[in-house]
Amino acid sequence: MDGTLIDSTGAVERGWARWARELGFGDTYRHTDHGKPARDIVASMVAPDQVEECLARVIDIETQETDGIRALEGAADLLASVPPARCAIVTSCTSGLAQVRLRAAGLAAPPVLVSFDDIENGKPHPEGYLLAARRLGVSPERCLVVEDTPAGLAAGRAAGCATLAVAGTFPAAELDADAVLEGLGGLKAVETDGGLRLEAAS
Repeated sequence: MDGTLIDSTGAVERGWARWARELGFGDTYRHTDHGKPARDIVASMVAPDQVEECLARVIDIETQETDGIRALEGAADLLASVPPARCAIVTSCTSGLAQVRLRAAGLAAPPVLVSFDDIENGKPHPEGYLLAARRLGVSPERCLVVEDTPAGLAAGRAAGCATLAVAGTFPAAELDADAVLEGLGGLKAVETDGGLRLEAAS
């Protein structure tokens, strides 16, 4: 979702910087762990007995940070071309935060939205994508994962899915995928025999 369908990088970085200042990390903290669950990031920075309280605080801050969130070029058109029952969002966000960001970007969530609330292990673990495939009723091998981070692409590969990387959050050279694009602009999904194919819109 973040970095693939919507541009929330500024909001994410502002939110984490605010959280870090509140905890006394000063103004030097820079959020670079895009694609990883907030719980894992928080757990690497604070004592174990502080994780739950600090996690709740950063989620609260991120929910308030919506300025500048927008749909990335091509995201709305691509989503509109995919039958809702044939796609899912798998995000490291909580469900509430995902809904806030999608609304801020003017995008509707598909019926299947797998958030960090639904799983035990976040990206790069494949659990989220495996759950999405089950909810869609298809095997992972017939799924295409579209991601913008190394952690997300690793999760997709581990699940057995084909992978498409979208450069932006990370440069294309740092993204290991079956295919890499600079963006989603001009892409649409076309029905084929028993499946969908992505192609450039004419």
